[in-house]
Amino acid sequence: MTTSELKDLAVCYAMRWVGTPYAWGGDDFSGFDCSGFIHEILQAIGLEPPGHDSTAHQLYLKYKLHKVYPEEPKRGCLVFWFKNGKATHVELMVTNTHSIGASGGGSRVKTRADAIRYNAYVKIRPLATRDERPYKIVDPFKELTP
Repeated sequence: MTTSELKDLAVCYAMRWVGTPYAWGGDDFSGFDCSGFIHEILQAIGLEPPGHDSTAHQLYLKYKLHKVYPEEPKRGCLVFWFKNGKATHVELMVTNTHSIGASGGGSRVKTRADAIRYNAYVKIRPLATRDERPYKIVDPFKELTP
């Protein structure tokens, strides 16, 4: 499978979970947090080992050698947001302008009722409308054969 096909597969797989509730620490279909959602995608296409999970910052440390410029996000790249020098949120670029991720509410969201209360779920949003915290884009597919 080509890198382009893997990126397409990752994006298609991610899109099927739009509307899934956000849950702090969640890593399955009952609710995902941001890194749990990205791990599910990367595991489904074979880039991460099954059963492995880590934080947004640990994902950033793993893939940070595959940087691209923040001005040039591309479909299939991961976008990381930072606070105090640490990656605190991660999403997948589904186009060159929009990302998908599990977000909303943070650690206070533990149940489906919490997710509804805080509008916390897997959603697609334009990158340009996100808050002003610095972000970095990495390409987890960069080392694969085109």
